Amino acid sequence: MFSQIQEIEKRYLDLAQQMADPAISADAKRYQEIAKEHSSLTPLIETFQEYKKVQNDLEGNRELLKDPDLGEIAKEEIPRLEEALVRLEQELKVLLLPKDPNDNKNIFLEIRAGAGGDEAGIFAGDLFRMYTRYAELKGWKVELMESHATGVGGFKEVIAQIRGDQVYSALKYEGGVHRVQRVPKTESSGRIHTSTVTVAVMPEAEDVDVKIEDKDLKIDVMRASGPGGQSVNTTDSAVRMTHLPSGIVVVCRDEKSQHKNKAKALKILKARLYEQELREQAEARSSERKSMVGMGDRSEKIRTYNFPQGRVTDHRIKLTLHQLDSVLEGHLDEMIEALRTADQTAALAGEG
Repeated sequence: MFSQIQEIEKRYLDLAQQMADPAISADAKRYQEIAKEHSSLTPLIETFQEYKKVQNDLEGNRELLKDPDLGEIAKEEIPRLEEALVRLEQELKVLLLPKDPNDNKNIFLEIRAGAGGDEAGIFAGDLFRMYTRYAELKGWKVELMESHATGVGGFKEVIAQIRGDQVYSALKYEGGVHRVQRVPKTESSGRIHTSTVTVAVMPEAEDVDVKIEDKDLKIDVMRASGPGGQSVNTTDSAVRMTHLPSGIVVVCRDEKSQHKNKAKALKILKARLYEQELREQAEARSSERKSMVGMGDRSEKIRTYNFPQGRVTDHRIKLTLHQLDSVLEGHLDEMIEALRTADQTAALAGEG
């Protein structure tokens, strides 16, 4: 492990020298590429430098054990330094894990009401607000791509694009079935209902990720309609895009322009095809490590939001937080960090 880090350290120092070169500084694109790689290596190198310092301190204190004046102080310091060394070695192992190439990508977030009728639609709206609030707290941008509202303040389906730094890295564990247990406002007897909502998190596909031939697309245009069938506009602006080889269908009707709806539909279609490809690759690697934190399986029940008890439970890592209101306000960091740590732990165990 340490010989690998030493090679990376040489690369890190070489990149720093390149960044100081006036010829490279003058080339904005080249400089940005080098600076990005340098920045990505910084956490590993800084942790390695700290590891070496603690290691030197530990060796120094072990030498001092023979000193009649300083031996007792050294004896007290050694356990703390040994503990720090173990922690830093674990951090280095995590930092050396292969990076998910999609981690820094923007995403398309799809939320669909499942079982539970109107209550499922209302909870789909609650989850959309939760993720929107989380994105705001992170400084990310959210753009509504497509929505199908219910008449009771919820959504049958809502699709949004979320853009920002490390969006997929943070939200990739959110895909699956989210279950809610609560008493609906329309329930007069106070009986608790259970409803489900399906969430899909798809990394934005670039042209190099997915190629779509024109001959593989069937595009239908139609008049967009609002709640109750009323016409939203008088032009055929809504677009239904069908990818013939896969059978995937995307409908976009939120924009008044047919051109804009077509562009949105194509982006969503590319993301769905890319997600499908990633899922197939994961299944093909089934003989390798299977993470305890599932990603992308839309049928997997991953989390329960229990309103009567004010708790949220993630079933994959057996984590329960008694702070439902805070979570629904977008405070997801504790949950996401726990999922990331569990995934890294499973990866390390798999490599061992």
